[in-house]
Amino acid sequence: MEIRILEERSNPLMKRHEYRFEVAHATAATPSRDAVRGELSKLVKAPKDRVIIERMHARFGTATTRGDALVYETAEAAKSITRAHILVRNGLKEKESKPGPSASPPAPAEAPKPAPSAPSAPAKAEEPPPAAAPPEPKAKPAKAEASKPGAEAGEAKTKPAKGEKAHAPKAE
Repeated sequence: MEIRILEERSNPLMKRHEYRFEVAHATAATPSRDAVRGELSKLVKAPKDRVIIERMHARFGTATTRGDALVYETAEAAKSITRAHILVRNGLKEKESKPGPSASPPAPAEAPKPAPSAPSAPAKAEEPPPAAAPPEPKAKPAKAEASKPGAEAGEAKTKPAKGEKAHAPKAE
């Protein structure tokens, strides 16, 4: 594995040096982020805990990987400025696991319940409060179509619902 620095910039406001690098790995697979951090720390003469690999991209069809690295002046600056997921990728911070729906916090210890002194009548099962009924849709007034032959006043013409067959009203 051979690392070549393509570009170096100083960023005094963020207390770091920013590097663009290229790794040639002709005889091996794409190197791990940790291996590149180790080699880059030797190259720039900085401790490994201050070197952060921001991104690495293996180029298709070639045995080269390009990336961006940040070398901070102090390890505290590196941990306070760098985003949390980048610190996790570089192994400087543990991934915070979010409690899932199955995981629940431990239940508080319950105090012992006092024993009943006298037998009592069985408690009535409480009924849940009645659920609020959804509002009923307002009915649209039927329109009379007296202009068409065969339509009576007060009788509405409607299309049959999907899958239903149209039928004529029964004569009484």
